[in-house]
Amino acid sequence: MSNFHLLFYIRKQKNYKGGAMPIYMRITVSGKRVDISVGRDCDPAKWNNHAGRAIGTKEEIKALNNYLDSLQTKLRNAHQVLIDSNQQVTTESLHNQFTGKNQKSRFLMELFKEHNAKVKALIGNGFEPNTLKGYNTSEKHLTGFLQKKYGKTDIEISQLNHTFITDFEFYLKANCKITGVSAAKYIKHLKKIVNHCIANGWLKQNPFINFKSTAKAKERTFLTQQELDNITTSKKITIERLKQVRDIFVFCCYTGLSYADVKKLKRNEIGIGMDGGQWIFTSRQKTDTSSRIPLLPVALEILNRYQDHPQCENQGLLLPVLSNQKMNAYLKEIADLSDVIKHLTFHLARHTFATTVTLSNNVPIETVSTMLGHTNIKTTQHYAKILDLKVSKDMAALKQKYVTN
Repeated sequence: MSNFHLLFYIRKQKNYKGGAMPIYMRITVSGKRVDISVGRDCDPAKWNNHAGRAIGTKEEIKALNNYLDSLQTKLRNAHQVLIDSNQQVTTESLHNQFTGKNQKSRFLMELFKEHNAKVKALIGNGFEPNTLKGYNTSEKHLTGFLQKKYGKTDIEISQLNHTFITDFEFYLKANCKITGVSAAKYIKHLKKIVNHCIANGWLKQNPFINFKSTAKAKERTFLTQQELDNITTSKKITIERLKQVRDIFVFCCYTGLSYADVKKLKRNEIGIGMDGGQWIFTSRQKTDTSSRIPLLPVALEILNRYQDHPQCENQGLLLPVLSNQKMNAYLKEIADLSDVIKHLTFHLARHTFATTVTLSNNVPIETVSTMLGHTNIKTTQHYAKILDLKVSKDMAALKQKYVTN
């Protein structure tokens, strides 16, 4: 700890002819000092040299002393910042920290580019290519917004405020024709950069503090049990590539695995659960959270079907999963052959597991959340909101009770 001292004093100017004199603050560190004008003055007759404060009880005297107190507190805080950050405390460094000269100008897009570069470097080690793609798109939209709104390619983070965020949201919807849900995702990316700035002390106020997105989550589509059965048992599906895609899709309908998770699923991720049956023990690629799923008979039957598949044997995989693009293309054919009108995508399987296979069959939402590998049960609750069938069943039981009574 350095020898740090602060003194407020009044200084007589050259050619002084009477009246109020300017007040200065003297910062002394290890015998070296610097004097700074505080921008206030005081009549010498009303100044206490020993206390370094004005004398009196009038409101203007109290206001002056309160101001000097605030400067003293600010200087102590500046001193503490230097200590906490292991910086050398000198009159110069303390003066610069106090006056804000230590504050380097930081720019939004510069920080965004740095963030995206780090994400790119960590692809395959915590981040996926699609995640980087989303951040790059956010960067592109922000650049377009800055150009249109401010006529520049970057902006200091100190200029970020509530208006900036609401104007950016409007730009995304009106100029880029982006849906509310997608706009909310890009704004979430911006918020991540803002939180990084706040955590580092570069932003003193959070521009998001009064901002609330009005975007409503898109209603999730899922297959009914009848539609799922139609796909599972369809005899019209005779082409081998379609059978393979159908099997993997149905497997995910009964396990809740996403495309990325089933594609990487290894044979050593199947084990014996606490009930003595076979379970999947894996982690979600998206969130790296663990997911433990007991295998239902339909899913087990499909796994057995591909035990001797060359690709599975050579790579230690459980299922021979094609590219996501091909899977979704073939699912359209499968829907037609199975008399299913809904637009089939691979992610529909995960929604079907959450709704039709589990929640509709009275599996507790906490259990479903664990099997899906959700980090927040609110994510799982989105599925529960759309289960009119479940509501109907529950109310039917209640109606029967009142009829009996």
